Amino acid sequence: MKIYQVGGAIRDELLGLPVKDTDWVVTGSSPEAMVEAGYQPIGKEFPVFLHPDSKEEYALARTEKKIARGYAGFSFNTDPSITIEQDLERRDLTINAIARNEDGQLIDPFNGQADIDQRILRHVSDAFVEDPVRVLRVARLAARFAHIGFRIADETQALIKQIGDSGELDALVAERVWAEMDKALAEADPQVFFESLRGCGVLHNLFPEVDNLFGVPQTAQYHPEIDTGVHVMMALKKSAELGYSNDVRFAVLTHDLGKATTPSHILPGHHGHELRGVELTREFCQKWRVPKAYTELALLTCEYHSHVHRIYEMKPSTLLQFFQHADVFRRPERFRKLTEACVADARGRTHYENDPYPQAEYGNRLVEKLNQLDLSPVLESAKQGQEMGQAIYEFRLDYLKQIVEPAPE
Repeated sequence: MKIYQVGGAIRDELLGLPVKDTDWVVTGSSPEAMVEAGYQPIGKEFPVFLHPDSKEEYALARTEKKIARGYAGFSFNTDPSITIEQDLERRDLTINAIARNEDGQLIDPFNGQADIDQRILRHVSDAFVEDPVRVLRVARLAARFAHIGFRIADETQALIKQIGDSGELDALVAERVWAEMDKALAEADPQVFFESLRGCGVLHNLFPEVDNLFGVPQTAQYHPEIDTGVHVMMALKKSAELGYSNDVRFAVLTHDLGKATTPSHILPGHHGHELRGVELTREFCQKWRVPKAYTELALLTCEYHSHVHRIYEMKPSTLLQFFQHADVFRRPERFRKLTEACVADARGRTHYENDPYPQAEYGNRLVEKLNQLDLSPVLESAKQGQEMGQAIYEFRLDYLKQIVEPAPE
């Protein structure tokens, strides 16, 4: 029985990055021997065990054989004779196919260290095509390591394109796709996830709503970058730079989906793109089983981001109706997240990256004041039902007329 440290922990250590999770592989053992040694079995598809003391995961070395479509279509062999080199060969990328033995020596049969030095994401073998989830993982790692210069190897890009052409991506399970997308959104360069998929020729297979934005022109006066897809990627990058939460980043990703359906005769204008995008966003969220909170914020942002941009131009009555639609009296924090998405949208434009965006602070200030408004004069009246609701509306409207501010110079 031999124990090896493997995978991402070694990769990150060699890159000088913090090591988060440590994985271990065991050769020369069996499930029975592991249990006898005090390890707790937890693996369902193949033998994985928890260490009796550290509770870290230890997996028996294994090989895989493709027997059906999808990420679950594998049979596994965990015979004690399987070597560490055979286990490493089934892994996705060379930088993840490095092991360290108990003497501290590195086992690197696929030159992962060289690819780390050269900042290349390269597949280990043609078996890469057997698991379509790996396409998403490579794009996610490209997003994670973009800031230190990593790129996807040309031959790996070609292989990913081959996977897309084969139809294998159609077998991806929604929950797995969302899990990878959500992790990618949390990276410092989430836009690289989508740019990488596009560069490999598979963005249209996975997320056609996003892919369709590229090549759609916008008015140069407001969008010097012109291309809608480029703008959305810039806005997504800005949302990460500003440290916004993942639900805000997702709302930024989907806020302009309607621009892909703008009638050609009104381009480069996009009148009505907000409402056109709502159904596209809803379908996108349903397809990938996006969590409810993400979906609600994305739909709100898609429909109302232009309202926030023009908040200084709105009459008090229009403002109050907008606030009611946005449910600010019950969910002011969600409105704040809407304004964060709008900051990223406004600054995700060429030459506007660092411009002030007073609309966000102003909108949140109005909402805060309205939520602090003492409604007791109305609530203590004898009104009921719709009459009470109308009285509260008018009371808030009168107050709003007193606190609205002109646009800053």
